[in-house]
Amino acid sequence: MLLPEWLTALVLGLIEGATEFIPISSTGHLIISADLLGYHGTNAQVFEIFIQLGAILAVMWHYRHTLWQTARGLPTERKAQRFTLNLFVAFLPAAIVGLLAHQWIQSVLFNPYYVAMALIVGGIIILAVEHFKPAVRIQHVDEMRPLDALKVGAVQCFALIPGTSRSGATIMGGMIFGLSRKAATEFSFFLAIPTMLAATLYSLIKHWHLLEADDLAMLAIGLVASFISGLVFVRFLLRFIATHTYKGFAWYRIIFGSIVLWYFWPSAG
Repeated sequence: MLLPEWLTALVLGLIEGATEFIPISSTGHLIISADLLGYHGTNAQVFEIFIQLGAILAVMWHYRHTLWQTARGLPTERKAQRFTLNLFVAFLPAAIVGLLAHQWIQSVLFNPYYVAMALIVGGIIILAVEHFKPAVRIQHVDEMRPLDALKVGAVQCFALIPGTSRSGATIMGGMIFGLSRKAATEFSFFLAIPTMLAATLYSLIKHWHLLEADDLAMLAIGLVASFISGLVFVRFLLRFIATHTYKGFAWYRIIFGSIVLWYFWPSAG
């Protein structure tokens, strides 16, 4: 299905922002959506990387007051220093593994078959975590210790597998290790900032030479669409988890993953 370039950029930007922070895998949805829209090639990969900046800016804007207070208090306030240390510790595992395995992941795992399997398995894991309800010992991100952050960061490494969902891995990992649903969700949002920013900038620097002046309009449309939908869905999710579990997202993953597996099965692999 071929659409005008501006409309393709708009659709993919909206999908990126809508799926980045809820546990259904933005990468998986972009891979599948781009395939259905017939948007392929290296330029498409660069575009999908670039529009992640819109989602990053959305979560930064939502938490702008917290981020500003943390930055201002970093030289003297113990709370700001501990929060920053926790983010750094949680960021490291995926950063190291991502650098070492980036090329292999890009060449082997980026196809609809693996995405579908990751969606289904991830959905089952979410159902298991919500069913067994691990005991909560941390109600707010400010109560986290560096060891708690390291555990969540280690789980984030699984999100390098397309279709797993970075937010899904970190939220479920946080809940498994004793964070409340709200604390796990908010820490996932905060952790997205250094993780996604580093991954996006690394990929853009590596592939910058592939961009042309003709791509700027499409990139701008995708970026703005990603920012707007990202902001809407960050706020939606925070309201949603106040009264709901993540089971609905789990069932969505399983059903959607099954449909994708069926649709792409003849050409999978």
